[in-house]
Amino acid sequence: MKRFVLVAVTLAAALAASAQIYQWQDEKDQTVISDRPPSGPARQQRKIEAPAPPDAAAGKTLAEREIEFRKRQQESREAAEKAEKEQRASAQRKENCEVARNSLRALESGERVVMRDSKGEAYYLDDAQRAQQIARARQAMQSNCR
Repeated sequence: MKRFVLVAVTLAAALAASAQIYQWQDEKDQTVISDRPPSGPARQQRKIEAPAPPDAAAGKTLAEREIEFRKRQQESREAAEKAEKEQRASAQRKENCEVARNSLRALESGERVVMRDSKGEAYYLDDAQRAQQIARARQAMQSNCR
């Protein structure tokens, strides 16, 4: 059934594309436009050519159009992936910025700061270690907080 419909549509399109249109003035000086030539006397007769379909004018085959379509789809997917990746990176920078700000605030507050070593044991930062951690927090803020 689908093939029949496809064949019917194709034939109708082919007939419409090859149809000729005539324009002429009759005895009463009225312009007549028809798909049939004038039957009686006509003063000015003109044959109007139907414009070529846009696909035929471009001269591209179905395979070429399919390739272009798939290329546009791929470019669209890549652009969407790139935008999503940039959005995730931006969210990560924002989160890192907040962590760095909170760390810097805690380090500059003057309160004693407890850290954990590789064994998991707690120790307090001395002034040199605190200054080193403040420098790291400021560097993290500079790289993440723009």
